[in-house]
Amino acid sequence: MVNTLNKPEFEEIRTGVKAPAKETILTPRFYTTDFDEMAKMDLSVNEDELLAILEEFRADYNQKHFVRDERFDQSWDAIDGETRKLFVEFLERSCTAEFSGFLLYKELGRRLKDKNPVLAECFNLMSRDEARHAGFLNKALSDFRLSLDLGFLTKSRSYTFFKPKFIFYATYLSEKIGYWRYITIYRHLESNPQDCIYPIFQFFENWCQDENRHGDFFDAVMRSQPQFLKGLKARLWCRFFLLSVFATMYLNDLQRSDFYRSIGLDAREYDKEVIQKTNETAGRVFPIILDVEHPQFYQRLETCLTTNEKLRAIDASNQPKALKFLRKLPLYVSNGAQFLALYLLKPISMAPREGMVF
Repeated sequence: MVNTLNKPEFEEIRTGVKAPAKETILTPRFYTTDFDEMAKMDLSVNEDELLAILEEFRADYNQKHFVRDERFDQSWDAIDGETRKLFVEFLERSCTAEFSGFLLYKELGRRLKDKNPVLAECFNLMSRDEARHAGFLNKALSDFRLSLDLGFLTKSRSYTFFKPKFIFYATYLSEKIGYWRYITIYRHLESNPQDCIYPIFQFFENWCQDENRHGDFFDAVMRSQPQFLKGLKARLWCRFFLLSVFATMYLNDLQRSDFYRSIGLDAREYDKEVIQKTNETAGRVFPIILDVEHPQFYQRLETCLTTNEKLRAIDASNQPKALKFLRKLPLYVSNGAQFLALYLLKPISMAPREGMVF
């Protein structure tokens, strides 16, 4: 019998070090921003709440949480085949996303240190949290005889420039959707322990509180900057980022539905619950949320999912690049049309939160 567990399943840059996943529109992004504009932000409108959040960061509730124990001391070769491949992809994507946050927050902390010390310390402490998360995930990859070279990742990835307000929209939603993703998986496995195929999920209850506190920080910063939340432009941008985050998660997760099935979850139902909860949470600060109950919302996402499957099939073919591009073009147009139609669905207006200054 051939031992397929020792057969390389992933491209490696050296033995045991996985080559980074190819960058696509759906992969975790690395960001940079206008540091000078961020440094000039006046936080006085909501400074008391920000200082209270800073004290929570300083308390470092999860300081001793991310410690591997005897639950990890076993072979994980029973997780094999396609499940193993999808599990490694899950760990890699999660590690890359956490490491992206670490890099951004660390650089913001360094650049703002002498100009906006409250923001700087908050970012430094959040970078501490993200470094722990990324390190814990990378160590988990070693149980599958792989790891990521995070230094190589730093140098090889392209960086997307976002203005500060876009950074706040995107990172707020990233942290809050992270909270709902982790807590939903944790609660499911708490009720169905037979589905917990790997111990990292048992860390998610405390872990997701880091995500929640980070999201609360971005909530407080945005409410200190009324221009980020007031007026037509703000409403349009909030709408765009909500849709982008929800669509990206849905298309990624449904592409990997076998992974969620391996831990006893239906990927569609899981994503719908996470999207609903994140949408409701965003309504506490954003002036609008999406109508995710509209019958067209998931219908159009399903159309994009089918289109993406066709795009992957074209990529896997042996045709010349020029021919591949010509075949892909109408599919790109189709996805763009679906996204535009989703964006134009009437959103739900939210009442201003008590204490919010406009």
